[in-house]
Amino acid sequence: MAEPLPTEDGVKENKLWKGVFAVSGILITLVIYGVLQEKIMRVPYGVNKEYFKYSLFLVFCNRITTSAVSAGSLVASKKALDPVAPVYKYCLVSVTNILTTTCQYEALKYVSFPVQTLAKCAKMIPVMIWGTFIMQKKYKGFDYLVAFLVTLGCSIFILFPAGTDFSPYGKGRENTVWGISLMVGYLGFDGFTSTFQDKLFKGYDMEIHNQIFYTTLCSCVLSLTGSNSQSIFHFLHDSYIWCSHICCHNDHETAGEHHAVMHLVRPSP
Repeated sequence: MAEPLPTEDGVKENKLWKGVFAVSGILITLVIYGVLQEKIMRVPYGVNKEYFKYSLFLVFCNRITTSAVSAGSLVASKKALDPVAPVYKYCLVSVTNILTTTCQYEALKYVSFPVQTLAKCAKMIPVMIWGTFIMQKKYKGFDYLVAFLVTLGCSIFILFPAGTDFSPYGKGRENTVWGISLMVGYLGFDGFTSTFQDKLFKGYDMEIHNQIFYTTLCSCVLSLTGSNSQSIFHFLHDSYIWCSHICCHNDHETAGEHHAVMHLVRPSP
């Protein structure tokens, strides 16, 4: 006997709960990820109260965790591990993703996480620019006006903060020229990364975890190559508490990335 087809109300309710799960997953994981991220970069560790300075190694830890989880998902679902797109395209996403994350971590030395989060609202302009060049998208004048006004509001908040939070890495207020420059770099690279990911999904019949696996695998190699291993292991030896923070940080970053790619970059039909 054939099973009854789901009703229209049932389909709508199912989509509603999927939406609630997606939004909750992204918000919860990324908030915890952000708090740990700021703690790692702005709180001193060890007897000598040293600050963690190795952003590339932090990128490596994140990416190797994400790569392992995505590979496990592909194996568990019995899907092919072979690359769908040319490897150099995965590497291109990987390079810009490393630059994005490195700028994000380095910027936390000069700006607080709430300021950084607000600055991300200005991502609209680089996404629109990259979308025009890469995806040949066309936007209306009103879209550019809204993006400009949002960016202007974020800029005013950053340049004229009401608080008195100071950076442990610099003199004076946290909104230094270097911190703002890093945020501009972050927004530009992140806009390219998300746009090119979208292009890969539309150009190839690509499974979500396939792209995550190869992108993060390339990132593992590149970020480890650029890390100062000797200094890192010396720091880890003196600051074992950091290990628990990085493990928890990696877990939430991985969960957040999977939620974001599954429900934002490539939403379900």
